[in-house]
Amino acid sequence: MNTIDQIFVVTKQGILRIAGLFLPEWLVAVKSALISIVAIIAFAVVTMMYLTWLERKAIARMQNRIGPNRVGKWGLLQPVADAIKMLTKEDIVPHRADRVVHALAPVLMMIPALVLFSVIPFGRGMTAVDLNIGVIFFIAVSSVSTLPIFMASWSSRNKYSLLGGMRTAAQMISYEVPMVLSAVPALLAAGTLSTHGIVEAQGGWGGTGWYVWTPWGLAGFVIFFLCAVAECNRSPFDLPEAESEIIAGFHTEYSGMKFALFYMAEFMNAFTLSALAATLFLGGWQGPLLPSWLWFLIKVYGLLLIMFWFRGTLPRIRVDQMMSFAWKLLLPLTLVNIFVAGLWFLTGPVVRIVSSVAILASAVFVFTRLNRKYLPEKRTYRFGD
Repeated sequence: MNTIDQIFVVTKQGILRIAGLFLPEWLVAVKSALISIVAIIAFAVVTMMYLTWLERKAIARMQNRIGPNRVGKWGLLQPVADAIKMLTKEDIVPHRADRVVHALAPVLMMIPALVLFSVIPFGRGMTAVDLNIGVIFFIAVSSVSTLPIFMASWSSRNKYSLLGGMRTAAQMISYEVPMVLSAVPALLAAGTLSTHGIVEAQGGWGGTGWYVWTPWGLAGFVIFFLCAVAECNRSPFDLPEAESEIIAGFHTEYSGMKFALFYMAEFMNAFTLSALAATLFLGGWQGPLLPSWLWFLIKVYGLLLIMFWFRGTLPRIRVDQMMSFAWKLLLPLTLVNIFVAGLWFLTGPVVRIVSSVAILASAVFVFTRLNRKYLPEKRTYRFGD
């Protein structure tokens, strides 16, 4: 089992060992970095291609349809056909658009999406760059994606695109705050900002050490995952691309491969945010019997299927409901959850369980009641004789 678990690590070490017989040490280090970069790019592109296929198949089953089934067995070559179509479509740029910014935006959107893969612990010893500030690095790089979205909307010289870009900026900034705060309890428990160290801290037989089994871990996981769905602009938080109101959002004026780059970045961000959620709360690659990398992929794809489930079942919420949900419910809940996590480590086993559940349940009840929309009383009319 250990051989299967470390198959990718052993393969890379074997390649470098052979290269070390002919190349100087500094060139072997460069080759090691290149192997990691090529592996990340290949995995990211293939993941994006087949996440589109998986989403279309999953939603088709929910809606009693078949989904892609024309190209290849079970439609498995449909992503390849889509890629060829995108590469051959004409690139149309509005006459009054800022052509330089318009062209740069999709490229700059892809860069952070790819860089995030470097700090994700895919398995035991399978972190490309194990930074001691890995979580901070992840959050900082992911927040950059707001800028190319606004660049795309502004450079298009289209009011609908600009409106979609403004909505995206407001939404992503609003949901970044509770998302970061929801991760704080896991960082406090692990005592490190390294993604690899956080997974190691959740060790235990059969997954008993995963933070999601604690009250503060469960609350933090739910909040983090909901914020991640909003960060990816996915249903029911897909207001920046609300076709019924603003056509296609910030990428209305994009076509061909430029549009495909935005699409790729969205699916890559969905994967990386699900991977961070699994790392922080679900034990990352920790798990019994199966190889570590397989455990990690099972958890990540399980979270992605929940995202697809949301899209197939939940209606889009209004923009005021979306912003209120972030600022009036999720944000105060994350602050209460940090207090509960601190209380958990300072009290005894029985007291901390009872007090944590009681405080979190009370907070959810109070904040939902305070944010409840009261309908005005029904009017009664009296007509004169």
